[in-house]
Amino acid sequence: MKLKIKITFLFVVLALMVFDACEAIDKLTHFKMDYDETISIPSTIGINLPFNLFTPNITTNSQEVFEINDTRKDMIEMIQLTEMEFEIITPAGEDFSFLTSIEVYINAEDLEEVNIAWNTNIGEDPGGTIQLETSNDDLKEYIKKDSFNLRVKTVTDEIILTDHEINVHSTFFVDAKILGI
Repeated sequence: MKLKIKITFLFVVLALMVFDACEAIDKLTHFKMDYDETISIPSTIGINLPFNLFTPNITTNSQEVFEINDTRKDMIEMIQLTEMEFEIITPAGEDFSFLTSIEVYINAEDLEEVNIAWNTNIGEDPGGTIQLETSNDDLKEYIKKDSFNLRVKTVTDEIILTDHEINVHSTFFVDAKILGI
């Protein structure tokens, strides 16, 4: 009976060690990709009218990032947007109180446009930085491309007297196989 208990205990300990080792290896296959792009919101935009802003092509440099993390495009299992933040660069001291809502769409060659981030309830005093909610969509096909575009759809509730330069910071979580693991 004691032998059965010892064997059972040993089996449980070994199973936990294997599980911990698998989790440690899995964490090695996770990394982040950050992108920063600047957009300009022009002055004298009408109140409560939706308007679209487009980023220039954003070069993904994914091949280099994948190589740094010991993987390749064909080894990517999933890529999700985990964070998107907008920050006013100029004019200094301005805030996002002129916005009512904002939506961000991603598109790339031969792929459908997808809504990836939004903030549909921007308050009266949001400050110079706003966080957007992000979708849970798998965006690996977009990020694996050589470049992608973002379309930013906004609705304002004030007339803007000066152009606003906005930094768009995006963080993508990548789950990949590293060297076939």
